[in-house]
Amino acid sequence: MRSVVLVVLGVLVALAGGLFALQGFGFVGGSPMSGTTTWSIAGPVIAALGIGLIYVGWRSGRS
Repeated sequence: MRSVVLVVLGVLVALAGGLFALQGFGFVGGSPMSGTTTWSIAGPVIAALGIGLIYVGWRSGRS
């Protein structure tokens, strides 16, 4: 059960990081985050953390 939670949480975090990155790069408008360097750096870092959670959850569920 723990592995499923980690994978789902990782997917949500990765999607949020991807959205933050797209806003930071200016591809998604309508937000104070749009076109901001901070989010173009933080977004991919957050997405990478989400991918890490997916990996940990996937590995723990396969043992």
